[in-house]
Amino acid sequence: MTAVAPAPAGVLDAARQSAETAPFRAQDWFAVLRQQGWHTFQSLPLPHRDDEKWRFSDTRTLSLDGYAPAPAPTAAQAAELIARSRLISDAAGLIVHVDGHCVLKPTLAPELIAQGVVFEALEDAVRTRPALLQAHLLKHPVTLGGDKFAALHRAWLRAGYVLHVPKGVEVKQPFVSVTWTLTEGVAVFPHALVIAGERAQATLHDFHLAARPDQRALAISAADIHAGPGAQVHRLAVQAWGAATQSFQVDNTCGERDALISSVNAAVGSRRARLENTVRLDGAGADVRLYGISVAAGEQEFDQRTLQVHTAGQAKSDLLFKNALLGKARTIFSGLIKVAPDAQRTDAYQTNRNLLLSPDAEADSLPGLEIEANDVKCSHGATTGQVSPEELFYLRARGIPLAAAQELLAQGFLEEVLAKVGHAEAAEAVRGMLREKFHQA
Repeated sequence: MTAVAPAPAGVLDAARQSAETAPFRAQDWFAVLRQQGWHTFQSLPLPHRDDEKWRFSDTRTLSLDGYAPAPAPTAAQAAELIARSRLISDAAGLIVHVDGHCVLKPTLAPELIAQGVVFEALEDAVRTRPALLQAHLLKHPVTLGGDKFAALHRAWLRAGYVLHVPKGVEVKQPFVSVTWTLTEGVAVFPHALVIAGERAQATLHDFHLAARPDQRALAISAADIHAGPGAQVHRLAVQAWGAATQSFQVDNTCGERDALISSVNAAVGSRRARLENTVRLDGAGADVRLYGISVAAGEQEFDQRTLQVHTAGQAKSDLLFKNALLGKARTIFSGLIKVAPDAQRTDAYQTNRNLLLSPDAEADSLPGLEIEANDVKCSHGATTGQVSPEELFYLRARGIPLAAAQELLAQGFLEEVLAKVGHAEAAEAVRGMLREKFHQA
């Protein structure tokens, strides 16, 4: 990888100028959206240790100083990272961003274009499809504690993609987005907007990667996922930023009547990573399945906050998050199921399981229920434990070194979630990242 200069420090306060950059001056609604984000960001304090929504999280080291957007990569740098982005051989479309700049725009098959499928860079969609974006972009409030970071994301909103699969269209191949950090100290703000029309089907794979494993960056990403009546949306989101990165991911998912949404979040990167995932089941028969895995090592902190909101009855949500911890790593899981008074016959579950591979690792779990209906099936649970001594002895007795034995047991522990990816090549890509993480630990 060609050497790159570090980004200039301390320029995030220029977000108000970014809200008026030339490509968007003619799009008044978008400029207003970004300016609102900047004003909200200014009005909010950084989280502190007494904030219940940041309970157990180490807020003392939170800082937004010293990060900045970076200029576009050189042609050689872009070509190298595009080559490294071809992770999925049967992709329906591939979009690649480097340091917040789109370096590869998707090319769709003619039959998809004829069916009205849209998969394009956000900066293009702002100009070509304003009505679609105004109806769906950033429509839900941020309620899990990351509102200051989400506001900064809104203020810098530019990079990302829009995927729209119209009514009745089924796309079997996955749409793939790969976002890279390249410049030391870069700040990136990728956004995914996914809209599946009635009875539409779509699969998407989001990879957030670092050009170098020790990359220092600030990454604040967000996703809006809307599944119409009877639609099916399957998403894999992989967070493998550099080891010195601060990352925040704020996802909002909405399922209408009889919609099926499956989401797998995999995390291996960042010095600290916070995931906020809110799902809303707004139609009877909606079925939302949330899965998460992480491997945390060294002094990494992975903070996972989830909210399952049932506003309609006869809907189902199921959550399973698994974490494997090495060294002095910490994970935090805080999840809540909320059932509205009219959401009778709700079926909702929430499970967090943590595997400690070191005596110095720490996992905190706070599952919760808030039920206002009286005809429901809801449960939550959390377990934290170490590797079984019997299983470890069995492997060690056959000549397998301790580190390799722990890796085998952890991979088996995480496989339950990996099986939910539903795409063999994508699942194997994640397995490779997990293996690499264990070898680096």
